Amino acid sequence: MVRKDLLKALRRIQITTNRLATQQLSGNYASVFKGQGLSFREVREYQPGDDVRTIDWNVSARMGHPFVKVFVEEREMTVMLLVDLSASQRFGTQGGSKIKLATEVAALCAFSAIKHNDRVGLIMSTDQVEKIVPPKKGQKHVMRVVREIMGATPERGGTDLKVALETLMHVARRRSVAFLISDFFSPDYSRALSLAAARHDVIPVMLTDPRDTELPDVGLASFEDFETGESVIVDTHSAEVRAHYTKQMKRLQMEQVQLFNKLALDHCVVRTDRPYIKPLRDLFARRARRIRR
Repeated sequence: MVRKDLLKALRRIQITTNRLATQQLSGNYASVFKGQGLSFREVREYQPGDDVRTIDWNVSARMGHPFVKVFVEEREMTVMLLVDLSASQRFGTQGGSKIKLATEVAALCAFSAIKHNDRVGLIMSTDQVEKIVPPKKGQKHVMRVVREIMGATPERGGTDLKVALETLMHVARRRSVAFLISDFFSPDYSRALSLAAARHDVIPVMLTDPRDTELPDVGLASFEDFETGESVIVDTHSAEVRAHYTKQMKRLQMEQVQLFNKLALDHCVVRTDRPYIKPLRDLFARRARRIRR
């Protein structure tokens, strides 16, 4: 993409996702993503009902009667965007490619974060780390993050989500909210996901296209694997072939969802042929209901 087209597309994404973040997700974001830990604010005189564990014994001794420490929740968070840049992300038959969808989802999450003064960082990967953008605040920084995704030219085409998750563990020392944005066509990454989820609030966002699970009836057709370059001739006119393909691909997707459920991870599925705001809004609503319980 030439620079002029890149800037035009960047501006469009900024306007669209910034508006959606304000109108659709702002309130939900604040209610379902909490700050990490407590920070000391002040001491005050002990009142009946106060937790005795909060008594500041040094101040109490000096003043001659009990004082307690007062803490407030740290609202500020770090949001990490883990974006899959593998070659399969270039695929898309309706509404654009998966990487286009990933860019807009990442931008929406990033703009939601900075509206609440949170830091945003980026890890882009294939079967290797392609780019790391350290977390910072501010709209200028978010625009850089989105521009990095849009203008990315990955060196490799394979997928290995273990790389992204292990990198998250290395670069994010404190607990963060991590949006893992991918189609999840990756070798086994379950252990890496489990370890990352034990330290961070990992939220898988699965990108899908209708042709991931449905073959069109176009007779004999040549299909190429974007990541390996291998090609195969398939008789798509055969109902049996199409049914087998659908069964196998849906099984693969279901296995990913079962893994997310096993690890108790909030997740959502977004499609190239449908608006992405509803799945994200539903995700936030589910989190809000669980927190209220």
